[in-house]
Amino acid sequence: MIREVVECPRPVKVGVTLSVMHLSHINITMPKGSEDIARAFYGELLGLREIPKPEALRVRGGVWFDAGGLDVHVSVEEARNGADALRHFGLECADVDGVRARLQAAGVGTENGRPAPWRRFFVRDPFGNRIEIHEPGGLRG
Repeated sequence: MIREVVECPRPVKVGVTLSVMHLSHINITMPKGSEDIARAFYGELLGLREIPKPEALRVRGGVWFDAGGLDVHVSVEEARNGADALRHFGLECADVDGVRARLQAAGVGTENGRPAPWRRFFVRDPFGNRIEIHEPGGLRG
């Protein structure tokens, strides 16, 4: 599949210094009911330690692992037709609102995504990759 390459918007100065970000997690998908298969592969074969999902998110299914300080979230994706709607990586940032304002001022669209018990939003890069920008410390249950 060929995607259209979109030119990156020019930086807009909004009088705010950006906070330092670091990669916090990746999210990949699996079919509903595949948690045991995920545990066998990521936990037993790869040796990653399973970590608890926040209570409010457990109803969605899926399983999370710790990869040396980087979380691997294996989420349930029921409809596997067309573009992947959930796959993304996350950037942790102390100034979520400031980053969102900077992106929006540059003409970049953002979305809230599904509800979560931490402050976050989603954005797509110029190539269509989905990125979650979220506050520190909210991911682990």
